Amino acid sequence: MIYLTQMIFVHEGREHVFNEFENIAIPLMAEHEGKMIYRMKPTKDVFITANEEVPYEIHFLSFPDDSSLQNFLKDERRTSFVHLKNESIRTSYIIKGEKL
Repeated sequence: MIYLTQMIFVHEGREHVFNEFENIAIPLMAEHEGKMIYRMKPTKDVFITANEEVPYEIHFLSFPDDSSLQNFLKDERRTSFVHLKNESIRTSYIIKGEKL
């Protein structure tokens, strides 16, 4: 099992485009055995320490293996609407790991 933590920073005013992408991508992810464990929209007041900008959303998700993740990323249905992601996300950080 692999786990991904994603910190997402959205262009101001493009939140609706990001949400449109997520509404398509999350169900598609499940078809590749991906699971959205947590999807959080944090506010500044929930951080104990924040030395940088607070992300728009934080995702914690899993896939059974790297092959399943790659199949999701390369899925033609996903690539047909990935422009929504590119139009809405300014930057993101993805941390890949395993359960210890």
